[in-house]
Amino acid sequence: MNELQFLIYTADNDSETASVIIKGETIWTSQKEMARLFDVGVPAISKHLKNIFEEGELEEDSVISKMETTATDGKNYLITYYNLDAIISVGYRVNSQKATRFRRVH
Repeated sequence: MNELQFLIYTADNDSETASVIIKGETIWTSQKEMARLFDVGVPAISKHLKNIFEEGELEEDSVISKMETTATDGKNYLITYYNLDAIISVGYRVNSQKATRFRRVH
């Protein structure tokens, strides 16, 4: 059985957090959490991911994992998660102070 570990990422001097899942040898996060990480809207993350895949920078099948998540309402939802390669690629395209800070650290 694959055990999942969760990590909460907080930038220096920032109260906003983003959660990621540690699975295998990489980290995974959703578009919603990526948006929190880089302080932009989910549509911006979606646009950048679409362009990354269309331009052939990354292959969609190699950076996506669909995982079932139980929400606070008790229902299970199939959520698309993106690995560290996708997170970094999006981070280089996003224009925000948090994205710049993330690029400097990672």
